[in-house]
Amino acid sequence: MKRLSALLCGVAIAACTTAPDTEPATVSEPPAETSIEQTKYSLAIGTVNSLVEAGNEQIAIDRLTQLLGDPGLSEEQFAEVLFKRAELRYGGGSDLEGAIADLKEIKTGYANSAVAADAASLLETAEAEYSTLTDMLASGEVSPMERFEILFRLGRHQEAADLMLAGALEPENEYLVDMYQIGYLCDGDELAGPVFSMTEPDGTARNVQFCELGK
Repeated sequence: MKRLSALLCGVAIAACTTAPDTEPATVSEPPAETSIEQTKYSLAIGTVNSLVEAGNEQIAIDRLTQLLGDPGLSEEQFAEVLFKRAELRYGGGSDLEGAIADLKEIKTGYANSAVAADAASLLETAEAEYSTLTDMLASGEVSPMERFEILFRLGRHQEAADLMLAGALEPENEYLVDMYQIGYLCDGDELAGPVFSMTEPDGTARNVQFCELGK
């Protein structure tokens, strides 16, 4: 488990005691229908489910983002996809600010949707955690690694990557996998800089480096 969870619990924030289980979300597949649009939606949801089950939360988030651009979605489908993306961002996707933005969009634009009540509950929890994390950053009383983990949790991935490189930090495997999936870390002979050993959810071992540091 990431050290940030223990850090948050240590300051007794509400999210540690009241937040819902943040295991990777699984999107419920809708009943089979004959329409082409419904079939496309079902296939897309099936892809997301498979990605989540395989531990590829970041790629699942990208697929949901693509799905939100489909003009054929009904308002109810759009709200459901938006909520599922928020759940993933809040959980394994490590993008608290992105989750809050999604949940606020549901609150203001889809208040009558089936997911509105759950979205409101998660928004309250996410905003409480956000307040605590930003207060911790402002205090200046966190270590460089704790600062990295907080920035990453908030969704400020570029800031976290910059700090990781500048401070020669070596984050836990979960962070390395996320950074690889997002595109901050790559594997290839043409790269330079520090090397990090990571293991993907399927057991594949990789030695990765910052994508921006070419030889």
